[in-house]
Parts: sequence; C-alpha cells; structure tokens
Amino acid sequence: MPYPGYTTEEVGRRGRELYETKLRAQVEPAHTGKFLVLDIVTGDYEIAEDDLTASDRLLARNPDAVLYGLRIGSPTTYRLGGHSLGARP
Repeated sequence: MPYPGYTTEEVGRRGRELYETKLRAQVEPAHTGKFLVLDIVTGDYEIAEDDLTASDRLLARNPDAVLYGLRIGSPTTYRLGGHSLGARP
C-alpha cells in the first residue's frame, strides 16, 4: 500500500474525481502536456514540466501529502515506444 489508510485504487479514484470536478477547467488548455500532481486529501496541487518537480514542490509544502499525478490533456501519463498500438501494415 503506497499510503497508510489508502488503497492504490482509492488514490486513483479520488485523484481522478478531484481533477475532473475541480481542476480540469482551470488548467486545460493552458497547461496541456505538463504534469499535475495533486494531494487527494487537501486538493492542493502543483504543475510542472515533469512529474518529479511537481511532486517535490508539493511535498516541500506538505510532506504527508497523498499524491496522484497525471499529464494534463492526455489519457495516459506516459507513452512507451514511439508507435501507435493501432493497425500495422
């Protein structure tokens, strides 16, 4: 378990819910492609070019933060490889 008292599923669910209901309209499209890291307990967040910087900034303010991260405007946080998973020739 990544955080005492929270399952991985709960962190994900609460993070997605907070992002969709409270933050998405504020951060898209001005920050599309950047990383947002959110404390699911307080709702505090950081935006940066990379997730480590955003996490470090947020943890500097609140070392007990329960973090959820995402890439703004993207259905996935990271991409593996350089090709689409669609049909191949």
